[in-house]
Amino acid sequence: MSDAPAMPRLKQLYQQQIRDDLREHFKYENEFEVPKLDKIVINMGIGEGVADRKKVEAAASELTKIAGQKPVVTKAKRSIATFKLREGMAVGCKVTLRRNQMYEFLDRLITIALPRVRDFRGVPERSFDGRGNYAMGLKEQIVFPEINYDEVDEIRGMDIVICTTAKSDEEAKALLERFNMPFQS
Repeated sequence: MSDAPAMPRLKQLYQQQIRDDLREHFKYENEFEVPKLDKIVINMGIGEGVADRKKVEAAASELTKIAGQKPVVTKAKRSIATFKLREGMAVGCKVTLRRNQMYEFLDRLITIALPRVRDFRGVPERSFDGRGNYAMGLKEQIVFPEINYDEVDEIRGMDIVICTTAKSDEEAKALLERFNMPFQS
């Protein structure tokens, strides 16, 4: 028995089925033209981080549980007096997932987290950026099973950007649909 970790379910699905489906659908000559997932960036902005440093640390620990990877604390680029913000103050955290962790996160997002969102009717199709990337926001971090509801001090939202190698929104949407992304109909 080998010590190598098992291949993520969605990565296996991509390699065995989705890649061939997309190649046939878009009539690609070369296998490398077929769009694939590049990275997933998860960002949490914490506006209250200006007043309380512990809020940024709490958000970072929650993001670590969700992503399975330690986030980078983002700092303010410039001072804004009306927000009592100084350059260099912690205002959020973000994490970039690639390879197997990216597929594992996308699997948990699609199969577990999104169905747990209240009044969920699918993700909007208009959230593509024109270059094959998809951005979405979640209002609550508690939809992820890794977060214990009793230990949460505050409900925080997050932005999730799924970056693909697709050249157009149509190609990116076709890729995400084959991963069973629940788009609004």
